[in-house]
Amino acid sequence: MNDVTTLDAAGARPSLLTRPFVVVTATAFLFFVYIGMLIPIVPLFIEGPLGAGEFGIGLTVAVFATAAIAVRPLIGRIADRHGRRRLIMAGAAIAGLSGILSGQIDALWQLLLLRALTGVGEAGVFVGAATLIADLSPRDRRAEGASYFSVAVFGGIGIGPLFGEWLLDDTQFERAFLVAGAFAFAAAALASFAPARVPSPDANQPADERLDPDVQPVRGWRRFIHPAALLPGLVLASGVAAFATFGAFIPEYSRTVGLASSGGLFAVYALVSVLVRIFGATLPERLGPRRAVTIALGNILIGLLILATVPTVPALWIASLFVGVGVAFNYPSLLALTVNRAPDRDRAFAVSSFTMFFEVGSAAGGLLIGAFAQVVGKQVGFLGGVVSCLLGLWILRTRVVPAGAPDAGPVVDRPVTDAPLRPVAGD
Repeated sequence: MNDVTTLDAAGARPSLLTRPFVVVTATAFLFFVYIGMLIPIVPLFIEGPLGAGEFGIGLTVAVFATAAIAVRPLIGRIADRHGRRRLIMAGAAIAGLSGILSGQIDALWQLLLLRALTGVGEAGVFVGAATLIADLSPRDRRAEGASYFSVAVFGGIGIGPLFGEWLLDDTQFERAFLVAGAFAFAAAALASFAPARVPSPDANQPADERLDPDVQPVRGWRRFIHPAALLPGLVLASGVAAFATFGAFIPEYSRTVGLASSGGLFAVYALVSVLVRIFGATLPERLGPRRAVTIALGNILIGLLILATVPTVPALWIASLFVGVGVAFNYPSLLALTVNRAPDRDRAFAVSSFTMFFEVGSAAGGLLIGAFAQVVGKQVGFLGGVVSCLLGLWILRTRVVPAGAPDAGPVVDRPVTDAPLRPVAGD
């Protein structure tokens, strides 16, 4: 199923960076600047004007993640039936309105309701945009497309906190929430130029290569989680849970080792991850999902193992490098594998189910590995992330893409010229 390189009517590989692709990617960037801006603003608002403390912060995180998970099956169906553009625009508008209203409230319960709406909106934008990126990417370049898309997502989340704190200026919460919401509405406006639907690039492929034979019709539990997304999603969740260990423990642990601040470690991880995704965007297809995701989980594992066994400042920097490389490779191949195994008619549902495992992995990592670290301490607690990586590797190599699986290896150039690619449709 993976040994096909799509060619256009002239016999050349079709362009990936088309106008619709750039529009969707830019929309995601604007929206996730909004999400990033709220990262420092919301906790400071809770502990300041609302006076709710750390428990209130934890509640808002839980409400956001729960809402995003709960609506995933529904919004996937909406995107498949009514188009991706409407979902992106509605999600961005809902999130933007909840952001603006957050600056007008004076009680924690009101903020919790608005954070739930933000979770719903974020899920809509992420699912709609990620599915449209998959729609716009040729079959053999979907992991490359996902790499570029993830740069927009994580780039926005990285820039947003800096801009948010600058706008906040310690006390200007109403202004900060207002400007943040404006970014979400700008994303909704830009999304209006995106196509609502895109004819499937898989139309060029033989019918028996467009659907994995192991994927059964959607019924029973499959109404809530698409079967094409389940096992790849569990692998993704394993990597996300392991990274959550790094994100949660490194700020305080780095200080106990002798580093004044953990900000540089996060900057190194983020920079390495973005650079690998930009300049190594074609590597996932060249390596194949079995090798690419093994590299991802292997690097995260090595980074966490260093943290658990070598309590020195140089080890912190080295571990951050390994984690950055690992995170860069974890998502693109698994998303492409999910999309390629799902029927065209419910691609958005498959993407929705798959991306849900970001929240599942984050929640599981925070609860289970956090409880483990509470007993054994943060340094040994990093081993909980190591175990999570080992679990992900086992699922990947025995269930998702075992040795010899037809879609486990790299794409091999084999021209397919049965029919030219159909043009992108606007509606």
